[in-house]
Amino acid sequence: MSFTGKYELQSQENFEPFMKALGISDEKIQEFKDIKSISEIVQDGNKFKVTVTIGPKVRQSEFTIGEESEIEMLSGEKVKAVVRLEGSNRLVTNLKGMTSVTELKGDIITH
Repeated sequence: MSFTGKYELQSQENFEPFMKALGISDEKIQEFKDIKSISEIVQDGNKFKVTVTIGPKVRQSEFTIGEESEIEMLSGEKVKAVVRLEGSNRLVTNLKGMTSVTELKGDIITH
């Protein structure tokens, strides 16, 4: 399954606790929690380019599955992370001691 496409975020599980654990301020959490994001993903084999638009903010990251990459957080902070592919539809990212899962089901993406 290819992740290439443009997706509107439908749900975010544990968004506030996850953002707090990443050190995002309460003000920023409130700013982002009710805004639907648009993720545009371009996959070329194991290489990914992800552009996330949340309101007026645009964040871009590029990574290769299994290799350390620099990922830009919602706060604008850049962190080192490794993204793994589980099955054919789950991207699992370990960063700052936590795990983030992005799952694709048909044309719906969930974080």
